[in-house]
Amino acid sequence: MPSRPMNPGGASPVRRRVLLGTAVLVVLVALAGLAAYLTRDGRSPSKAPAVQPSSPTTPSTAPSTPRTQPRALPVPPKTHDPIAFGKAAAAALWSYDTRAYSRTELRTTLRAWLTAEDRYADPASVDKVVPSAVLWKEMAANGQFATARVHEGHFPDSFTRALQSDPGAITQAYIYAVTVSGKQSIAWKGSHAGGAESRTTTLAVQCRPHRPCALVGVMPSVAP
Repeated sequence: MPSRPMNPGGASPVRRRVLLGTAVLVVLVALAGLAAYLTRDGRSPSKAPAVQPSSPTTPSTAPSTPRTQPRALPVPPKTHDPIAFGKAAAAALWSYDTRAYSRTELRTTLRAWLTAEDRYADPASVDKVVPSAVLWKEMAANGQFATARVHEGHFPDSFTRALQSDPGAITQAYIYAVTVSGKQSIAWKGSHAGGAESRTTTLAVQCRPHRPCALVGVMPSVAP
């Protein structure tokens, strides 16, 4: 992946990630246990979508993947349910279609899912799942695309326990941790088979009472 540009307001991507973690901690003081879990050694990082270019002539033993028409860019749902929004956001982050739009269009669209509150938004964590310009060009040459199927979404156990311990603490920023699991399928033009891989990620989602939910960012590791 190419190096990331500086974020608005002069904050670097590293600082943005720190601010994301800090925001969650401020929202729920007891969430320190979750933050510690996410940064512990030995934990598996959240998987980004597999974006390696696939040759149309490469043999594959993966299950057959139905041909699909080019897919439109994902639109955020108008919901006040953090789990429903988290599931939709995960599906958007795990999907792409080089046949239908450019890398820049995808990156811009995914950033539009972010909360408008800059103090909480972590665009660098979203940019990380978008293929580099060089890789996108190779993928586009093969007409590569990925679709996602979400199986379930839930609040991590540590988040639920913290929320039960101090229900009022979340009312400062209304940021929820949501863990989503599903499957990503990849195919390309001229192929009759593709690959599929299970995906799990933990997202930070903001759902204020009088505003539809928005994405805060992708947490660096998965919380069960």
